[in-house]
Amino acid sequence: MAVSTQLKHYQMYINGEFKDSESGELIHVLNPSTGEEISTVPKATRKECQEAIDAAYEAEKSWKKVPAATRGEYLHKCAEEIRKNKDLLIHLLQEEQGKIKSLATTEILFSADYFDYMAAAARTYEGEILQSDNPNENIMIAKQPIGVAAGILPWNFPFFLIARKMGPALVTGNTIVMKPSTDTPNLALEFAKIVDKVGIPKGVVNFVTGPGSEIGDELSRNKKIGIISLTGSVNSGKRVMAAAATHMAKVSLELGGKAPAIVCSDANIDLAVQSIIDSRVDNNGQLCNNCERIYVQESVADEFIKKLSDKMSKITVGNVMKDDNIGMGPLINKAALDKVSGMVDRAVKAGGKITAGGHVLHIENGFYYEPTVITNVKQDSEIVQDEIFGPVLPVVTFKTLDEAIDMANDSDFGLTSSIFTENLDSAARAANELEDGETYINRFNFEAMNGSHSGWKESGIGGDDGRHGIEEYLNTHVIYLQGHPEMAQS
Repeated sequence: MAVSTQLKHYQMYINGEFKDSESGELIHVLNPSTGEEISTVPKATRKECQEAIDAAYEAEKSWKKVPAATRGEYLHKCAEEIRKNKDLLIHLLQEEQGKIKSLATTEILFSADYFDYMAAAARTYEGEILQSDNPNENIMIAKQPIGVAAGILPWNFPFFLIARKMGPALVTGNTIVMKPSTDTPNLALEFAKIVDKVGIPKGVVNFVTGPGSEIGDELSRNKKIGIISLTGSVNSGKRVMAAAATHMAKVSLELGGKAPAIVCSDANIDLAVQSIIDSRVDNNGQLCNNCERIYVQESVADEFIKKLSDKMSKITVGNVMKDDNIGMGPLINKAALDKVSGMVDRAVKAGGKITAGGHVLHIENGFYYEPTVITNVKQDSEIVQDEIFGPVLPVVTFKTLDEAIDMANDSDFGLTSSIFTENLDSAARAANELEDGETYINRFNFEAMNGSHSGWKESGIGGDDGRHGIEEYLNTHVIYLQGHPEMAQS
């Protein structure tokens, strides 16, 4: 696999074959660092999506009978090939998504580790044996595959989310059809070549490219799909739920976030500043875990805001393909740039004060926005309540921890949160009272592969990672094995 600078064309991967769409229509993929077209991929029809689902449905009949350890070996092989081809994969990730070099490297190698982790689960996920009230009877709870999984992938982590959905699905005996984002399909279709190379049986893994309105809808609505796993926006999640309800398919949805960070007066201010910045500009501010709003105690607010603003102002922004040492790259597309810029402009008109950044950056026709800090904003304002998904930090002050926790919980979202304090009681209260799937204490926002990544409220249903993520892809089958009662007495 050699790196090419020429315009590329990728094909879909359906039932073990690479193919274009019969429609002949194409999706044009842009490099967000420059705004230039870098590739084309097929725009699939609903019929072609159905072909992929049918292939997965037929393949699952034999795949589920393959020993789990053997299924895991295929995932180990995928991990090995990822590491062998890391340079190409890192290049493609930077090119189509705009990650800085260090984070792109982390995503690719973490994905390989994730495949290995899920492969090892082949020998560890288990059922139960229960005590029966009846003589000579065994009650067993078996864990069995759901069937065909649909993986609807986001653009912000286009490679890792392949591993996060495919790994647990395959090791537990499911097959999968994945739809990459139309903004970032290249890596998924490059990875399809790895799937093909390691010899995963035909139909077990499929990639179909196309818009969510058609391909995503078919994956959510088709009766042969047993579980739909989507990482995306709240609106996308609601559409998936509505379509899945037509045949009562299971859904696992990781949606938006509006992560609050509480900075108490006894916090290590330098640690809080750096951790919050790391949690905000990670992936150019386009991560559901990203810190999205700050609550800082009044007595340390001036010191905190000055240090935060100074550090945010010094973050370098530029073309990730040209400089490995910059701190941040572009947003994914012009619509994302316009959204972030509009939210900041409206906040300023409402009385917000910019202490760092606040402007669109004009770099090589890419989609860049300055790392930004904005103060003097109200709790009920758009910029505090709605997901920004860009490198912008609104700051609100508080007097008491009660007030901070109330404001942190005053949100439709509940994915992640954080608190910075040296007080054990304050940390314990945050852990017990913040209404989020994850709370980070004195550290940046990022989860472990063996943890549990799940949201409360409108941030999602179900979850990923660890044994809880594996359970998402399993049905529970209770088996009552009754022997002759009299034989128990002999």
